[in-house]
Amino acid sequence: MNKILKRTLLPSLMAASLAGVTLVPAKPAAADDQVLRDAGIGAVTNVVTGAVRGNGGVLGNAVKGGVTGAAVNGANGLRNTRGRRHRNAAQDIGVGAGASAVTGVVTGDSRDTLGNAVDGAAVGAAIHLLTNGK
Repeated sequence: MNKILKRTLLPSLMAASLAGVTLVPAKPAAADDQVLRDAGIGAVTNVVTGAVRGNGGVLGNAVKGGVTGAAVNGANGLRNTRGRRHRNAAQDIGVGAGASAVTGVVTGDSRDTLGNAVDGAAVGAAIHLLTNGK
């Protein structure tokens, strides 16, 4: 009897859970109109921190910084309009560190994950300092 229940119940349960996951509407990421500005700030900052640390090439660091800047912008875009002008430093630095560490793994620069996170934290801090209140 247990085998019969498993064969009849599990496929329908899996189908229902899959339909529930795919049909539930989700709020899309809400990067604002300043995403290119933040990506540019991130690219320049990561090139500088990469040069100071002697880690990676200019192009690779610029790509990681640009992606990190876009991620910081996207995380900031999830707040309401008033909240976008008054950024949260801890959120910007945390998102920057996480995004840079993940981007380093994706791009094949996973031998220095902590260094990538430090570079990303610097990107988040630079974006916060340059764009807070604007």
